[in-house]
Amino acid sequence: MVVRLGLKQVPLRSTYRHLRTQARHDYDMRDAVDSTAAFPRPAGLATPRQLARYLDEYVVGQENAKKVLSVAVFNHYNRVQSNLSQPQASEAASGWSEQSFEDMISPAQIHPHPYRMPPIHATPLQLREHPPLFEKSNVLVIGPTGSGKTLLAKTLARVLDVPFSVSDATSFTQAGYVGDDVEMCIQRLLIASGWDERRASSGIVYIDEVDKIARKAGGMEGQRDVGGEGVQQAMLRMMEGTKVTIHAKPSGPVPGSDLGPMGGDSRSRSGPRPPAPEPRSDTYSIDTTNVLFILSGAFVGLEQILKNRISKGSIGFTANLASPSKSATDASVPFFTPNHKASDNILDMVEPTDLVKYGFIPEFTSRLPTITTLAPLTPSDLLRILTEIRGSLVSQYTSLFGYSGVEVRFTTPALREICRQAAERGGGARGLRGIMESLLLDAMYEVPGSNIKHVLIKESVVRGEQGALYWTRGDGAAFWTAWAEEEGSVRNQSS
Repeated sequence: MVVRLGLKQVPLRSTYRHLRTQARHDYDMRDAVDSTAAFPRPAGLATPRQLARYLDEYVVGQENAKKVLSVAVFNHYNRVQSNLSQPQASEAASGWSEQSFEDMISPAQIHPHPYRMPPIHATPLQLREHPPLFEKSNVLVIGPTGSGKTLLAKTLARVLDVPFSVSDATSFTQAGYVGDDVEMCIQRLLIASGWDERRASSGIVYIDEVDKIARKAGGMEGQRDVGGEGVQQAMLRMMEGTKVTIHAKPSGPVPGSDLGPMGGDSRSRSGPRPPAPEPRSDTYSIDTTNVLFILSGAFVGLEQILKNRISKGSIGFTANLASPSKSATDASVPFFTPNHKASDNILDMVEPTDLVKYGFIPEFTSRLPTITTLAPLTPSDLLRILTEIRGSLVSQYTSLFGYSGVEVRFTTPALREICRQAAERGGGARGLRGIMESLLLDAMYEVPGSNIKHVLIKESVVRGEQGALYWTRGDGAAFWTAWAEEEGSVRNQSS
């Protein structure tokens, strides 16, 4: 439409919109496309099965704990990638309001293709669907000492592509008291990330010995529990997600400074000195919303709390009452059991209410939705730790004697006797090293620098009936004969 004003013709902008002349499809075009193409798995990200197989090379048993930690790490990768992409997608979607009204009008499509995506300039008018923000699921690992809790964390740290820090809860105290503040675990995470705030905000924090911060019972009235409940309260917001300010400066020379190897100016004193570099900021702000927390502890005494909860009492004149002096290991599990396979580890029955009785506040336990337990190691598991896994104790001591040019061998009955003594002593895998150190002490003292080239450890040596057997150079045949005699007796007994 044109309006004449004097000698000029002024066109008026059309106020109507073009309508689509082609009927819309009655199905969603996104269904015809691969649904996984929009959110592909990052390249190089190991699956939970691959992570569990890697843990099998270093840790014996504990299948459920490996499964839980592998799934937690895998979901942490996906959660971080999805949550960090949400702000960028929302900013891109909010830019449509700045476009003109004419640019938002899409032309009619006479022959649309079913797989053809809508034009780029038409997408702002459509409602964009984004995946929801995923909340993290912190993990609590419960298991006796020497069962592999710390080894699981150290093994995972080797393969993860995110910063990983390990801290000890025994040194944590409430802010303002002697000891480390809870923010120290975030500072270690920042150091592990190379002082990169963005990478540190998506890392994993592993805190060991968390059972040591349980509420102390029997304290003086009015006395503050700065190392127990105070630490739990300080960790609440950190585990949930908050901004943590770290006041620290990375060690080492400041980038840009021209200093010699001894710290002085490398240039001539007569020449002009370079301008002093500006001081770097010593304040870092870390957002713990996407930081995964893995806590572990031995929780000594938790078994008795579980048995008191699940034990079934009885009444009557002929009721069987348990003796108060009955040890915790002799107590029995409930008479009525569920239909699924019962577990020999009583810690598998742990519930958040048991942790509250142990000394944790309910707000702390509610921030640990995933709880997994580790079972005590059996003698067969200890034998695998000695011989099969990567970095086994036998391979360590074999290499240690190899530096002195000495060959050391253990017979099968000797290894079984070592595992039996370690199981009786307790301490799990740590008990094995104690026995090996005391068993090989005399050999490690006498062999270096001597003419001894072969050392044999038999079952009688482990029992203390005789010392280690030595052979010099040229007596290798006698050494292998003595080893084969005891090995042959074992095969004859098994057959």
